[in-house]
Amino acid sequence: MRADQIIIEPVLSEKSNLAREAEMKKYTFRVHMDANKHMISDAVSKLFKVDVVKCNVMIVKGKPKYSRSRGGSIKGTTGNWKKAVVTLAKGDSIQAIEGV
Repeated sequence: MRADQIIIEPVLSEKSNLAREAEMKKYTFRVHMDANKHMISDAVSKLFKVDVVKCNVMIVKGKPKYSRSRGGSIKGTTGNWKKAVVTLAKGDSIQAIEGV
């Protein structure tokens, strides 16, 4: 799997922005479900040319969703997805996400 297939998109939520702006540079990404920690840290190093110190991976469960239509209500869920929190070496940052 190529590096651009492993990293799908950055997660830009309030919680991830606070972790990114703190002293320890932690960036959160939505990643491919088949990727492991080693593949993710190699992909981030290759794509953004930074040193990765640590990589934590978790699977986020889908949320329940309801849809009301003419035939009645339909119950379903959104899909599960994998999230990776990557800690960079001191002094490194990803300029594409920082916006600088």
